[in-house]
Amino acid sequence: MRISKYIADTGYCSRREADKLLSERRVTVNGTPASVGTLFNEGDDVRVDGQTLQVRAKKAGRKHVYIAYNKPVGVTCTTESAIKGNIVDAIGHERRIFPIGRLDKDSEGLILLTSNGDIVNEILRYENGHEKEYLVGVNHEISPEFLTGMARGVIVHDQMTKPCRTSRLNKFAFRIILKQGLNRQIRLMAAAFGYRVKQLVRVRIDNIKLGHLKLGQWRNLTDVELKGLIPGRTEW
Repeated sequence: MRISKYIADTGYCSRREADKLLSERRVTVNGTPASVGTLFNEGDDVRVDGQTLQVRAKKAGRKHVYIAYNKPVGVTCTTESAIKGNIVDAIGHERRIFPIGRLDKDSEGLILLTSNGDIVNEILRYENGHEKEYLVGVNHEISPEFLTGMARGVIVHDQMTKPCRTSRLNKFAFRIILKQGLNRQIRLMAAAFGYRVKQLVRVRIDNIKLGHLKLGQWRNLTDVELKGLIPGRTEW
């Protein structure tokens, strides 16, 4: 396989990011700088900035893949291969996976993906009460009235948004926790008060946190995270 696919399979970064690392001559194979066309053979010693990479072992007993991905700005949450910068190509996973929900192209942060289509609707249903937490930077100073108004609800797409929780982070940033996911919801909510979102990062989906996962990297969900996401489910 190509060395970029091997790097992506380790979970270190996406294929696109791997190609960038290769072009910057930061990858070595058996001590020799690698290029985009370099092939990986079993037993090769692959390093990025001197750090040895190893493919992550698959979770025993699981039929499907469940991963957390730190999506960069510019990646589109679609499986359409014709769309440049689609999330499937960005991750480069060996299994056929698709996103659970969406995170718009101009936003970054945590998104979950899986190969299990049967579970998607179960996770997305509003009545399941899954929280989604975001850190948001805007172009005007945060006011108490703005936070209160956002928390109470705003008309978006001809419907009132559900009550949510908000808090001030600093002069131009706030935290918001939602239990629904309308298209571009936070941006449209903020716009209703005359604010423009400059940066939007999702840092948590229910019990699953972005943590120290680097931008462009992914990891497998743990058993504890899966059980917390859908309590009572025993087959994955």
